[in-house]
Amino acid sequence: MADGEAMSSGIGNGPNLSALAAITEAVQAGAGLPEVLRAAGRALEASLILIDRSGSILAVTARSPADERSMMRDGDGVTTIELKVADATVGQLRMRTREGDPDPSVLSLVTTLIASEVERVRAPERASEEAATSFLRAVLRRQIEERDHLIARGKELGTDLSGGAAVLVVRAHARNPTEDDWRRRLLAVAGRGARSIAPGAIAAPAEADAGTILILIPDGDGETGRRVSAAILRELESSLPGFVFAIGRSRRVEDPLDLQRAGNEATLSVNVVEGEPDTAELAFEATGTYQLLLPYMSDPAELRRFYNDTVRPLVAYDEQYETDLLGTLATFLDCDANVNATAARLITHRHTVRYRFERVRELTGLDVQSTDGREKLSLGLKAMRVLAIAAPRGPATEPGAEGGRVPR
Repeated sequence: MADGEAMSSGIGNGPNLSALAAITEAVQAGAGLPEVLRAAGRALEASLILIDRSGSILAVTARSPADERSMMRDGDGVTTIELKVADATVGQLRMRTREGDPDPSVLSLVTTLIASEVERVRAPERASEEAATSFLRAVLRRQIEERDHLIARGKELGTDLSGGAAVLVVRAHARNPTEDDWRRRLLAVAGRGARSIAPGAIAAPAEADAGTILILIPDGDGETGRRVSAAILRELESSLPGFVFAIGRSRRVEDPLDLQRAGNEATLSVNVVEGEPDTAELAFEATGTYQLLLPYMSDPAELRRFYNDTVRPLVAYDEQYETDLLGTLATFLDCDANVNATAARLITHRHTVRYRFERVRELTGLDVQSTDGREKLSLGLKAMRVLAIAAPRGPATEPGAEGGRVPR
């Protein structure tokens, strides 16, 4: 959006008081962020782009569409200014000046006015977000015990759960280090994708991890959750390049009082799918025997004890010596306990595989050659996934017999 009005040239010779007054008048009149930004552009003799905490563009004043595109790509001469109210970041201002740097005191005054206006304009929206987050978390903890009360509170927030509902858990990981507030953008993009299919969907960050988003979806037909999951994945892949995503989806529940269980189903599903390198989304129905571990999701202490008693020693050993006992065990179980098939998939000798299994028996007391040993180790691996415990990532080369490794 180009700002066609001529810019007065007063900053180099002193503040442009009429332009500064125009900003104040726009704020007082409630003219909106676009008009405030246009007045700020005149005061600073600059092209400006105003962006909120989630990465959404709120307003633009630029000389041309090409100027705007260049600023969005952080082209030459673009300065990014963090907008704060007290200690809270409310957004950022991208600026490209036309006649040299503006007076620092004028720049400080203008950015303070803009930040205050962003805070004022977005306050009702944030209050609504906080109410939605509080409601979603209360539902998933089953803190609302009466069905009618739960449905009524949902309707106050624009969501109707009386016909059934489902839960999605969305998780993102950056492939490379990133410094910007990507978690806010993750929430905004995931919520936008969900509401494009289910307008009453509610999205909120998980309490323990802002890189995990919880989404409550009204689902009257049992198909809405699937379509929402696909829409969210499309939005994430187009809006957040450089990240990998995992989405877990619960079954539809008819009674919204059962949404705590649905939340556990979605969490179990997302934890399982994170271990699948070629899969980004997984429905609870497709988790197979992992479903047997669902009762432990509400209180995972017993699940963790079982993990500690089975495969935890393998994790510790692999971490210390950079071996791959855990990966070899998982491959062996995937190959229906066939040593030759395991060796072929791992591109190693079958004697190496057998040697590793001797180490597994010594560390865990469980023999992969016995049915009981295999069953316990298999459940231990499943418990590890359900608990979202990452496998060691060290190299598994085998130059010699040290550290559990043998020559091929």
